[in-house]
Amino acid sequence: MKSGEIYTRNQIDKLGNALIYLCKKMQAVGEPVSKTHLLKLVFIIEEIAVKKYGIPFFDLRFDVWKLGPVSKDLFVELSEEPDLLASYISRQIVNNNVYIQAKKDFSDDEFNDKELELMEDISNRFLYCTAKELINFTHRSDSIWYKTALKNGVLDLLENGQMKMLNGCAIPYRSCRPDLPFRITAVPGILSQLHF
Repeated sequence: MKSGEIYTRNQIDKLGNALIYLCKKMQAVGEPVSKTHLLKLVFIIEEIAVKKYGIPFFDLRFDVWKLGPVSKDLFVELSEEPDLLASYISRQIVNNNVYIQAKKDFSDDEFNDKELELMEDISNRFLYCTAKELINFTHRSDSIWYKTALKNGVLDLLENGQMKMLNGCAIPYRSCRPDLPFRITAVPGILSQLHF
């Protein structure tokens, strides 16, 4: 996560430990964890957090790419030797595929009960999905990736492979919750203060 945004230590710790959690969960059932798996699961966590609570889980920027949505900074971090996440994960290349492994045990210090529950629910729901199935899920017609690509007139170009990414087109979390009258931004610990 060398380029683009500036990340706080709390964001890095939270994302790093979420990646550890997802890696360990998938590896426990014998599944290797690909870069694509993690990119999609991180987005799914973010999208569902916004839909359910009105607040992003990680507060990462996601862009519209052909196989997106993708956090460009996380994509770069997982594609190269990790920099900001180096103490949390390592990568291994096997047959031109990038696989991610946890470097240490999961720490839940950065998460409240609702966030842990959300990660558990999503990881259980998508535990046995292939990368292609996760891509299909993030591209379903009611997803914000689909709606953003459609709104910007590039859905057909992306789906047909004529375009790989829409530069500078961030996926607007606001479209997940149009009922909210304010900008959706993560606030540390806010989910623990919500009662449902």
